[in-house]
Amino acid sequence: MLPIIEVPVDAAELFEQLGTKEKFWYADEQRRRWLFKRGRPGTGENWAEKLACELASALGIPHAYYELARCGDDYGVVSPSFVPRGGRLVHGNEIFSKTRLYQEMAHANPYRSRAHTIRLFAAFLKLCSEESKDFLPPSDFVSFEHVASIADVMVGYLMLDAWIGNQDRHDQNWGLLIDPAVAEKLFLAPSFDHGSSFGRNLTDEVCGELLTTRDMQRHISAFVAKARSGLYPGDATLRSKSLLTTEAFVYLAKMWPDAARAWLDRLRAIGTRQIASTVSLLPDEFVTAVRRDFLVTFLTLNRQRLLALESGL
Repeated sequence: MLPIIEVPVDAAELFEQLGTKEKFWYADEQRRRWLFKRGRPGTGENWAEKLACELASALGIPHAYYELARCGDDYGVVSPSFVPRGGRLVHGNEIFSKTRLYQEMAHANPYRSRAHTIRLFAAFLKLCSEESKDFLPPSDFVSFEHVASIADVMVGYLMLDAWIGNQDRHDQNWGLLIDPAVAEKLFLAPSFDHGSSFGRNLTDEVCGELLTTRDMQRHISAFVAKARSGLYPGDATLRSKSLLTTEAFVYLAKMWPDAARAWLDRLRAIGTRQIASTVSLLPDEFVTAVRRDFLVTFLTLNRQRLLALESGL
């Protein structure tokens, strides 16, 4: 089973204001800086964050590192800072803030802007690829065949989103890192904030129904296809709903097909046995047997759906 880190109740040094969850920074015994993020009661945010971390590791996708944690009576996750010392994280909304579309539309919903379109996102990634000496993948990322640029790596991020059903790739859940030790270079931040994945708000009762119902419109095979990303269509004025996670992945995959096939090859190498083994690591106090069955089926079905897309790239 995965460990649960005990965070002292008086450990908080700095409370974090960004986002919707209670969180604070603290230093461990080695004076390393960690963020404790409390999951909201009645949700599976904590185990979802940790499971996403384990699956990203299996794929080799750069990601924020998470451990399950407890602070007094509060359960959550802890994560070491991935921002370089003296550096900062530039979120997507800040990157796009000077564009006309953002200036016109972002004020309507500053947290989840419909101006965060896949076309704008892809155009930015294309620019990063063209200016590859100045825009670099995460500093600890080891490139492999057909995956070397920021765009190539981001294709992997959106494939991960589609696999785990991450519905939170909004404009504050990705960004670039400024590292003062490396002048005039910007690095893609690792993938982070995956707590809105795996249908984590579903009750065990609903999970059981989705697994066993004969109504194919309510079956888990239909449910997994409904996850939406935080990226919107090209014309943000015409459609209120964000793209499905698979739609967002396919959009980038068609622009960078070699990278998409390379990531899909890595996904293909992760079979049902490895999926089940990874899910089994979640402690019993976080997930039930029904939830484990649901998660294995959820991930297996989404893996099949993603691999079936390869012929169209």
